[in-house]
Amino acid sequence: MRGLLIPAGTAVAAPAGPPPLDGAAPYRLHPQVAIRPEAFGALAYHYGNRRLTFLRSPELVELVRVLERHDTLDAALAASGVAPDRWSAMRTALASLAASEVLCAR
Repeated sequence: MRGLLIPAGTAVAAPAGPPPLDGAAPYRLHPQVAIRPEAFGALAYHYGNRRLTFLRSPELVELVRVLERHDTLDAALAASGVAPDRWSAMRTALASLAASEVLCAR
């Protein structure tokens, strides 16, 4: 149905994701966010904006928890035990969490 509303030959841009995070900057869990462990990963609830966010990977949950202990995002990734080939996916997930105000700059 969506194609019916767009004239033929019109280019449609894919939605842009959240801006990438600076690997040299420090981040932390937002002070108004609580994390509740679940079998699939965790639920993050922001008491300020009342958003509930699913963290669908135990590795991501652990990375979010240890961000505050490291001087940079890159240092947290290096110390996390996440395989380097998954860092790109973790950066994308962290950028999405920052856009949802689950994470904030330190």
